[in-house]
Amino acid sequence: MKIDHIGIAVTDLNNSIKLFETLLNTPCYKREIVESENVETAFFQTGESKVELLGASGPDSVITKFIEKRGEGMHHTAFEVDDLDAEITRLQQLGYRFLTESPKMGADNKRIIFLHPKDTNGMLVELCQSV
Repeated sequence: MKIDHIGIAVTDLNNSIKLFETLLNTPCYKREIVESENVETAFFQTGESKVELLGASGPDSVITKFIEKRGEGMHHTAFEVDDLDAEITRLQQLGYRFLTESPKMGADNKRIIFLHPKDTNGMLVELCQSV
């Protein structure tokens, strides 16, 4: 397992892209819409890991709901695994819960699933596997 990326919820994706291009001194290398979540993403490479900005692409976006409850900021940490299905089985056997029944396609050509924050000290943890 390695840290694949950290996700940051933002209200204004375009302004946040400019901010992070300045902070990280690197350009945004990819923007993508994840239709299933009504989320638009923007990625920055930072060494071996990435920063993913998450903006709402519609009023019923999970990011809109997140920002309404908690404000802008850290949304999740994503760990890349070699075998997502095996990790899900392993963690379920240990009593961990997931937010969805099964993995789905996320941004950056990854299969993803989120662990329930109640099982991870209140932090949203994403497991991902490159497709």
